[in-house]
Amino acid sequence: MSGLVDRILGLPGWLVLLVAGAVVFSEDALFVGFVIPGETVAVLAGASAKLGHVSLSAVLVVVIVAAIVGDTVGYEVGRHAGTRVLQLPFLEKRRRRLDEAQDFLARRGGSAVFLGRWVAFFRAVMPALAGTARMPYRKFLAWNAAGGIAWGAAVVLIGYAAGASYARVEKSFGRDAALVVVGVLIIGIVIWRVRERRASAAQDH
Repeated sequence: MSGLVDRILGLPGWLVLLVAGAVVFSEDALFVGFVIPGETVAVLAGASAKLGHVSLSAVLVVVIVAAIVGDTVGYEVGRHAGTRVLQLPFLEKRRRRLDEAQDFLARRGGSAVFLGRWVAFFRAVMPALAGTARMPYRKFLAWNAAGGIAWGAAVVLIGYAAGASYARVEKSFGRDAALVVVGVLIIGIVIWRVRERRASAAQDH
């Protein structure tokens, strides 16, 4: 994690935007959200904005647009490639999670597109599943845009808040301690999301 933090926070502003946009887009469009840490990169881009390396508004726009466009590409792939997408070899090991995502989409409809954005695996596969299920594009776009805006703003602003802590701790205690702060914040986000998901699952049952 420290190597990733160093690389992102050390990039010039234009490259921060390029990396953040490319990773977030790829996570959603290429079904690799469980491999490429789109959320982590977006958080670190927000931290970079707080440290003055890049404009916060630019990071927000890039992350949100990349999230929405990436999901749209994933939807189109699912719509045109159909079930062939679901038979990709790298998804076989995650068949149970894929079944859960399909069931979630069947039960929640459009809201699953919005809610799925907050879980890495669902964020990666939900657009393609919605396309495969022939969800009307206008309905998908509405939920996709709402999710992209809410998620993008949340993760970037969390990173922006973490950036302030990073700067203060680095000044007082050094870079290693600052990296620990960022790591703890990101772990906290993950734990919060896991608890939210378990609570939601318990309510469904």
